[in-house]
Amino acid sequence: MKHDNTSNKDENSRRKFFQQTAIAGAGLLFTPSLITASSSNIKVNQQKKDQQNKDQENKMTTRNLGKLKVSALGAGCMSISANYGAPAKIEEGIKTIHKAYESGVTFFDTAEVYGPYTNEKLVGEALAPFRDKVVIATKFGFEIGAPNITLNSRPEHIKKVVEESLTRLKTDRIDLLYQHRVDPNVPIEDVAGTVKDLIAAGKVLHFGLSEANTATIRKAHAELPVSAIQTEYSFMERSVEKNGVLDLCEELGIGFVPWGPLGMGYLAGQLNAQTPFDSKLDLRSAFDRFTPEGLAANMPIVNLLNRFASNKNATSSQIALAWLLAKKPFIVSIAGTRNIPHLKENLGAYDVHLSAAEFQELETEFAKLKVHGGRMNEMQMTFCQ
Repeated sequence: MKHDNTSNKDENSRRKFFQQTAIAGAGLLFTPSLITASSSNIKVNQQKKDQQNKDQENKMTTRNLGKLKVSALGAGCMSISANYGAPAKIEEGIKTIHKAYESGVTFFDTAEVYGPYTNEKLVGEALAPFRDKVVIATKFGFEIGAPNITLNSRPEHIKKVVEESLTRLKTDRIDLLYQHRVDPNVPIEDVAGTVKDLIAAGKVLHFGLSEANTATIRKAHAELPVSAIQTEYSFMERSVEKNGVLDLCEELGIGFVPWGPLGMGYLAGQLNAQTPFDSKLDLRSAFDRFTPEGLAANMPIVNLLNRFASNKNATSSQIALAWLLAKKPFIVSIAGTRNIPHLKENLGAYDVHLSAAEFQELETEFAKLKVHGGRMNEMQMTFCQ
């Protein structure tokens, strides 16, 4: 998957085609058999070139989330349907997911609460043609009702949600099932025990936790091996480096899946103090970092990424994702997007290689900067993402 070289290769193919056509035309001075042979060679060579381009596009290494093997970069599907503005058109969302798969992505992330429900339906429809070749992650943990959404990880509710998710996803098993938020009213051992029963029934294959602390992770892992922890983590949001979660994942052999690996879109460099956020449709509207003051104050972080990007023929998004790829071998980012151009840009990070010296320079320069604005308040921690 070498996105940066595609246009050059296409241009080389066109040049080769015209050169071969000129040779075939010169054959008109001799015999028809030469024309036929030349035309046949052109067709064969072009078919070989097309297959080489396709093989290259699909090339992506894998990483392990516990014992679950997935592509080195995954796809967060939430933003297609919810939380970052009005939903995208279903057709566009399906095309984007298909393109991700064609580009080598095998790991797709969704949840019942995204929409709610609509994102699971979209993902299920989009991935149905190649269901057995992909890994689908979804989540439980909420009681979704009008007008409020509350936490609910009671065993009977988990089982009910799984059955409903299986139907929406058009599948007979969930590859990775996360508890979306820890429910203080239900012991984590009971949650893990319920998922263990679902695994025994073949309805779930692997267990994950989202936004859990180290004590909860240890308790859950003792009851049922945890394959993945999903928590916000990016070049600018580094709480998991300080609270022990990332170190614990390494200790226990648990994979780590950062949500918001592009700072919820901020690190792409397209947002500024004048960017509006719809309070009814965009969860970022309530975050300190997305106030006009926060957007302006954190711009030095984007500028740092852009400085590196200019030297690597890359974008700030690609540097941010490449940084995560280089950080730990058990990290699998799930950058979200709702259109193919942004998808191609994100996946282009796979071809951006940071040397040890470059990685350290990024760390050193970031340490000189201050991140302005908090991550989430308590209510947002419970109900966002």
